[in-house]
Amino acid sequence: MIRQTLSQKLQQRLSPQQIQLMKLLQVPTVNLEQRIKDELEVNPALEEGALDSNEDWLDEPITNEEKEQDTSELDAYIQNYVEEDSYSYKTMTERDLTEEERTMPVVVETSLHEYLENQLQLLQLEEEQQHIIALQLIGSIDEDGYLRRDLSSIVDDLMFSENIFVAEKEVEAILKRIQQFEPSGIGARNLQECLVIQLQQRLDIQDYANFDQMEYLVLAKEIVGDHFDTFSKKHFDKLEQLLDIDEEALKGAIQEIVKLNPKPASGFTGNSTRSQQYVLPDFTLSVREGRLELTLNGRNAPDLRISEQYQQMLLAYYTKARQHKASRSEKKLHNS
Repeated sequence: MIRQTLSQKLQQRLSPQQIQLMKLLQVPTVNLEQRIKDELEVNPALEEGALDSNEDWLDEPITNEEKEQDTSELDAYIQNYVEEDSYSYKTMTERDLTEEERTMPVVVETSLHEYLENQLQLLQLEEEQQHIIALQLIGSIDEDGYLRRDLSSIVDDLMFSENIFVAEKEVEAILKRIQQFEPSGIGARNLQECLVIQLQQRLDIQDYANFDQMEYLVLAKEIVGDHFDTFSKKHFDKLEQLLDIDEEALKGAIQEIVKLNPKPASGFTGNSTRSQQYVLPDFTLSVREGRLELTLNGRNAPDLRISEQYQQMLLAYYTKARQHKASRSEKKLHNS
């Protein structure tokens, strides 16, 4: 049996403008420029260029009479697109902001100590006391990546600040584990130890198939570890005699030594800008006078406008529609 019922439904619909805005928000800033170029190729109503002053006719308010229900689907679509929606988000690009409203990009920096502390989490120290000692050692490393303080002084600091009584051997054992962190050579107490650590780490990862380079690395470690004073004074003839090597072997070892970094922490905050990463937000959401304003980051995006030809077509359509509605209203008045 067929029954007729009367019911009310509450539906929420997004305007085409809001749907388009949601789609654009999903596009990262780095891909927005390419997305706009693709849209310009397939959308004949879109042109590149700044908006002219006489193109603000789309923002003209529509009277209540013009909002009368029409059977034309095209008219309903266009009206929903161009009418002023008091609940829609106000969108701006960064070009619309004044100089005072512009903000600098957020700089994300990783300091040397933060980088080392992150690696410390992977060390899996057995006791909490060892973790405190490791943090004390990391905090004592200077901006060049060296531990220039004596271990005895660090033992005293632990005793007075942390109430921890520990022997120098235990502190040194933890230091040896920290010296295996990246960057290579970190935590060394002098230049000689820094170079030896780097050479040993290169030996640990060296491919044994490359016998010549392996031989040069072993020789370089022996020169730095056992004959550092002679090497630093450039007594190369004496090195050849002490190690019983020829000039070619000495040159190969020296080439491996000069590849090392005498300042392991040179690439971190305070020493170089290479670790800085500038974060540019895709959009900024703010509240102005109780309304949400969405500011798109359009630094690399070109200015866009509606094609003048399509403007004229849309304006002609609306003019004709208004004349038709006015004529229909006059006929109703005349018949009454």
